[in-house]
Amino acid sequence: MTTLLITHPASLDHLTPSGHPERPDRVRAVESALEDERFATLAREQAPEAEIALIALAHERDYIDALIEASPASGVIKVDSDTYMSPGTMEAALRGAGAAAQAVDEVMAGKAANAFCALRPPGHHAERRTAMGFCFFNNAAIAARRAQTAHEAERVAIFDWDVHHGNGTQDIFWGDSSVLYASTHEMPLYPGTGEASERGDHGNIVNAPLSAGDGSEVFREAVRTLILPRIESFAPDLIVISAGFDAHWRDPLGSLNLTEEDFAWATRELMRIADKRCAGRVVSLLEGGYDLDGLAKSAAAHVEALMGR
Repeated sequence: MTTLLITHPASLDHLTPSGHPERPDRVRAVESALEDERFATLAREQAPEAEIALIALAHERDYIDALIEASPASGVIKVDSDTYMSPGTMEAALRGAGAAAQAVDEVMAGKAANAFCALRPPGHHAERRTAMGFCFFNNAAIAARRAQTAHEAERVAIFDWDVHHGNGTQDIFWGDSSVLYASTHEMPLYPGTGEASERGDHGNIVNAPLSAGDGSEVFREAVRTLILPRIESFAPDLIVISAGFDAHWRDPLGSLNLTEEDFAWATRELMRIADKRCAGRVVSLLEGGYDLDGLAKSAAAHVEALMGR
């Protein structure tokens, strides 16, 4: 088995205003980096469009319907203060969710060792019935629910290392003991959630906030002492990664000082636990990352680690 890479050109058709950080060039940068000969053995597939029933595993149906109805025929419209829709947004978002489900299907069935979905828009800020923070559908939550409903997974662990806290994922699983949500993120920073005291109804939320200026040493210590032990003791049937690379030192939207090797290290640590607890099953989903060079190098390091290098 090999690592599966899922992409789709529809990601380029989700348009935002000029100067907006969440832009098509993000996916172009990742795809270009993964065209290097180091990645020749990747299995590559195109993302399907998710059916509405799949999205509804994580979101309220009236919210989904309202988003579809709001999709513009032309131009770019504002959904909230920094989230925009264009005529191509809905297909891009549906394929992002479809990629998450397809990755879960193939990894859970043993057709792929693990998977990385390199699509946009991101998803971890999307709550049950709220689009925000560049996000529409919560792909990590959809991946977890797909594993549970289609593959009888009893427990799913999600680790989110984006520089911004995944308030949407926390919102969706706050009262659900079958999903562990663990996050490192900068605080104070958008969206303002993610205090260590936020633990969920069943203690299934693990927040490890970092401070502006923190780098590799502080990040790795938090992951090593707070995140990894909880994931391992949770004994998940699948590990999902919300792989945001905006904690990289080059990124303009955060002030953490991680390097691409930090993401590779965290990936290898998660794979170590996955090998012990869930037959190596890991599904990774692109979230943030807004400096193109930092994003490309970080995604490449992450995928190399998924490939066992």
